[in-house]
Amino acid sequence: MSKTVKKEQYMKRIISVLLCAVVLIAAFAGCGSAKSGSGKQLKIIATIYPEYEWVKQIVGDVDNVEVDLLLDKGVDLHSFQPTAKDIINISSSDVFIYVGGESDKWVDDVLKEAQNKDIKALNLIEALGDMAKEEKTVEGMQSEDEGEEDEKEIDEHIWLSVKNALKLCKSIADTLGEKDPDNKETYSKNSEAYIAKLNELDGQYEQACKSAKNNTLIFADRFPFRYLTDDYKLKYYAAFSGCSAESEASFKKLVFLANKLDELKLNKLIIIDGSDKKIADAVIDTAKTKDVEVLTLNSMQSAVGDDDTYLSIMQSNLDVLKKALN
Repeated sequence: MSKTVKKEQYMKRIISVLLCAVVLIAAFAGCGSAKSGSGKQLKIIATIYPEYEWVKQIVGDVDNVEVDLLLDKGVDLHSFQPTAKDIINISSSDVFIYVGGESDKWVDDVLKEAQNKDIKALNLIEALGDMAKEEKTVEGMQSEDEGEEDEKEIDEHIWLSVKNALKLCKSIADTLGEKDPDNKETYSKNSEAYIAKLNELDGQYEQACKSAKNNTLIFADRFPFRYLTDDYKLKYYAAFSGCSAESEASFKKLVFLANKLDELKLNKLIIIDGSDKKIADAVIDTAKTKDVEVLTLNSMQSAVGDDDTYLSIMQSNLDVLKKALN
């Protein structure tokens, strides 16, 4: 039995127990969320920070709208397990926005038992349509564990592409407009203004990658940036896939990455936020090239600073890419 199937079965058991708790609490406490169209509060829940940021920008100054972030304080999407309180909050919300990948399998059971039967749920991977991509394993990234291989899954890191953000913000604005028609025009205008900023940033990425001295990145870490690298036709090598649970690289993998560093005459290694840098240090120790700078790309899977925004983080990532590619 694959790890994916085991995880899904375990999560179904957990969700069943929590849903029972929700039903009991609802029986005593009552339920239901008021709608903005009736002059009362519209409750929106987004699972991860990028979604939350996009929603806040689209809502703007609209009154009587509450926007909550589910996975706060650096909780990783891949390991998140909802509490009874989380399920109650989702169940009574008006709009629920989630990524929709393998890590969100628990959502289906929660929505089936939602207290608010009129809840509008937006699955962002479904909203992407043909733009969603399967995880890809490039040379050197293969798992060295023996046994059954997990089936290919959709790459969940859809937010790390400005081009994806352009489409998803439009989907979010349309969803909010359907749920709250009184403010549909405002959501549309706010979305258009924000999309203009995303388009500008996308253009900066295009220009920076076209004019770069090289087009290859080496990640001494997990690799959640497939969408971004595909957007701008960049090549890459990495220790692990974006959703990998592995954290210790074999000597064979270290040698492979070190050889690529030497072969391509690169002097930059990439890690992602939250990394302990051990793999990067080991790759440098193994490589002939010792004058190597370690740069960090922000995957928005760890804690996000109070002053950070989606645009500011992706701008910082662009600055890191410029260094890495030149």
